[in-house]
Parts: sequence; structure tokens; C-alpha cells
Amino acid sequence: METKPIIAIFPGSFDPITRGHLDVIQRGSKLFDRLIVAVGQNPDKRELFSKSERVEMIRELVKTMPRVEVESFDCLTVEFAKMRKADVMLRGLRNLTDVEYEFQLAMTNRTVAGIETVFVMTSEEYGYINSSIVRQLALLGGDVSKLIPPLVFEKLNVKMRRMPRVPEFDVPES
Repeated sequence: METKPIIAIFPGSFDPITRGHLDVIQRGSKLFDRLIVAVGQNPDKRELFSKSERVEMIRELVKTMPRVEVESFDCLTVEFAKMRKADVMLRGLRNLTDVEYEFQLAMTNRTVAGIETVFVMTSEEYGYINSSIVRQLALLGGDVSKLIPPLVFEKLNVKMRRMPRVPEFDVPES
């Protein structure tokens, strides 16, 4: 009897993709027959890279991983999962804060859409990295070269040079 290939989606905004994200993708690609990195939009976050820029970067980073595809989506994550006939959602966990949030999300997704979630712990060296920290550090001039892949670092540097400078605020004298 032939078994059905297991399709997983790894959803996120990936703005920008970090070494931690890539770690989860690499390990997830060994767990599933097909892994779709699903690039979405978080309405609560200000975008640094456009969705098409993020898809392009991720495709370049995963081009040697034969089971991995990259797509963008503009709907609820569970709707995208249904459209792609995904069996599971892959999620990375970094710390206990992630566990609480991701547990709620997984329970909701299972109740609302009947989709299971598989969690992968990020490697220790990436447990503190997230896209928000990378964006904040980069915008404030910090060195993020160890947190993101070299390709993303190059594109981030180009992006930062093109961004308008925020004028310094004058501090009123007291």
C-alpha cells in the first residue's frame, strides 16, 4: 500500500529570515516529504522587506533543499494550509514564552481547521534570535551579521543605505 506524502507548511513573516528560521527549515525538510515555507504578512509589524523580496531571499537560501518550496500568501494561515493540502504546520520554539503562545495557536488551529502542529526546538545558538530583534538592531546601527545569513545581511545593508535617515530630535533645554 502506497502512503500519502506528508506536506507541511512553515508559516511566518520572515522579515528578515534569520539563522534560526533556516535551522528549523533544514530540520523540517528531513521530517516531511514536502515543506512549504509560507511567507505571510504580520499586520502588527512594520515591514522591512517586501513580501516578494523575502520570498526571493528564502528561495535563494533553500535552493539546495529539494523538498523545500517557498510561497507567499495573503489569507489566514489555516486557509493557505488547506489550499496546499498541508497535513501539518511546522513551528520553531526558542523558549518558554514561545511555548505558551504556540500552544494556544496550535490548539486553535486544530479546533478551527483540523490541522496539527509539529514543533521543532531551534538549536541552542539560535534560541535568542528573532526577526524583531534583528530589525531593531539593524535600524539602530547594530551588527546583525551573526544573526542572519550572509545573503540577507548584504540585502539588509543595501536596504539600510536607501532608507531615509530619521532626524535627531532636539532635546529642549530645561
